[in-house]
Amino acid sequence: MNFFNTFRARLLIILAVLLIATLGVQLYINLNNRRENIRLREMQEQALVVGIVIGANSLTSGDRLRDFVKREGQSFFDETNTERIKDITVINNEWEVYDSLNPDYLPTEGEDGETKYLQFSELTNLPPLMEGEKNRLGEDLAKFPNAKTVENEETDGEMHTVPIETNQGRFYVLVTLKTDKKEIFQKATQPLIYTLLILLFSTATTFFLVWRFTRPIANLSEAARRVAAGDLSFRVKDAERTDEVGQLALQFNDMTAELEKSRHLEAQLQQAEKSAVVGRLASAIAHEIRNPLNYINLTLDHLRVKFAPAEDGKRANFEKLTAQLKTEVGRINNQISDFLRYSRPLKLNLQPISARAVIEDSLRIIEPQTAEQDIKINLIEEENVPCILGDAKVLHSVFNNLLINAVQAMAKSGGILNVIISAKENFVKIEVTDRGVGIPEENLDKVFEPYFSTKETGTGLGLAIVKKNVDDHNGLIDVESKLGEGTKFTVRLPKEN
Repeated sequence: MNFFNTFRARLLIILAVLLIATLGVQLYINLNNRRENIRLREMQEQALVVGIVIGANSLTSGDRLRDFVKREGQSFFDETNTERIKDITVINNEWEVYDSLNPDYLPTEGEDGETKYLQFSELTNLPPLMEGEKNRLGEDLAKFPNAKTVENEETDGEMHTVPIETNQGRFYVLVTLKTDKKEIFQKATQPLIYTLLILLFSTATTFFLVWRFTRPIANLSEAARRVAAGDLSFRVKDAERTDEVGQLALQFNDMTAELEKSRHLEAQLQQAEKSAVVGRLASAIAHEIRNPLNYINLTLDHLRVKFAPAEDGKRANFEKLTAQLKTEVGRINNQISDFLRYSRPLKLNLQPISARAVIEDSLRIIEPQTAEQDIKINLIEEENVPCILGDAKVLHSVFNNLLINAVQAMAKSGGILNVIISAKENFVKIEVTDRGVGIPEENLDKVFEPYFSTKETGTGLGLAIVKKNVDDHNGLIDVESKLGEGTKFTVRLPKEN
């Protein structure tokens, strides 16, 4: 078997493709996030530089920050930086708010015309200092009111401090950059979402593969259960696969086919053994019983002629008893004939004959009984029915049995007995339908078996002989029946060539 057609190879290839795809998608996501983080960091650095330049400009030009950012022609504080910079605050050497973009922090002019500055320590809503900033500030860290504050909803953003040495002392430019917590959360969860999607896809694919590869095994298990229950006709549907499962299914189907053949051969062997037993028994009966029966029959005839009582009453009783004895002798003789006919191979004299003629001869035998039981016979023949190729004597036996059985089945109910002759393809079809007691469904498969009979006095060979005779003619016989509604026997015999 080609390795790439095996179950293992396919599974390994699929798992490898899944692994490569998962790693590839994860790598793409990581690279994309890295590029995005670099872009955001560059934008932040650019905004920070712009904020420092603008803050330093307020020290040298004397213009207020708010006037500078609104000045026409300036190229620093553009739309991008407006989105990034939250505030720029300048702290002088006296730790006063010298300038700010926030109008609440700007110095005011008192009644006496003196400029009043807001103390830096009074700013309570500043974002917390970053750890790197704290390390750079040294002793000045104690002057920052936000040195110990923690981040909350009202103090979002990140603050960067830049000391500027002037001739008046050290000034600080504080640049506060905006931080979008929602955006940060989205960027933090985005890789997790992608990873979760990849995991769900991989899990769904794994479930599909497990179902795809275990379904044939489940089918094999079901097939084994049905075969163990005796259903040897069941076949697994996965035999067309080219992997190990397909090979296993093919071998399983071959095994069940061989078992079915073995069962059929075993049934034939049992039938042959039965036939052999019947043959030996029939020969013994014919030799040991028929001669005494003939003697008894002749003796009864002699008694009826020579020793019949003279009195009418005794003579009638004597005639009745001897007639009953002859009937029983005849019944035993018929049973012996059944044994002989079933056990001995037939030598058929095949001739073109009319099916209707054969059936009409058989119907004459049952006419007295049908009249007595009030049974009406309908014989229907379609047009242009060809002759059949058969042995008239043997076929008389076939239809005698079928018609007698039909009449016996209608003994209590009477009714209509239909016989229909028609041509179907290469066969002539004869249907014998009665309205009798019917056959139980569980017995339909057994009616043609030898020694099976539902009659108390039956030998169980009548229908077995019928089937054997039909088979010898290369014909077919089927039975359909419903309990209490009647039975239909269908015989198909080959047409004359």
